[in-house]
Amino acid sequence: MLVHDTVATVRSQADADKIRASLRARYDELSAEYEQTVLQSQVLRLVEVGDTAGDDQADSGTKTAERDTAQSLLRTILDRRAQFEHALTRLDEGTYGYCEGCSDPIPVERLEIFPSATACVTCKQTRERRAA
Repeated sequence: MLVHDTVATVRSQADADKIRASLRARYDELSAEYEQTVLQSQVLRLVEVGDTAGDDQADSGTKTAERDTAQSLLRTILDRRAQFEHALTRLDEGTYGYCEGCSDPIPVERLEIFPSATACVTCKQTRERRAA
């Protein structure tokens, strides 16, 4: 179980430790993925620098698209890592598992699928409708 039941409002230390270990493991995985992606991006840049002779507009466009994709991937990994960092902070504060919008408990099933969730399904849907 990742978080409290809707009946139980107090989480045992063992449960909190289990959740913390799970969140920390995912945070560490994302950090390693980020470092690997940075290295791949640097290699790609080195290849680009050494291989520009005879490039036409299509070659330049392809290289720009690849660079943009790599940067987008880096931003996505950093965003996901920040979500897990925020979840760890919320766990330390005792607010993990509760919706930041309405303060209701977030269903365990949602947290098992999306451990860094900060909103219940209802609040998340409301936010998405407003953004559309």
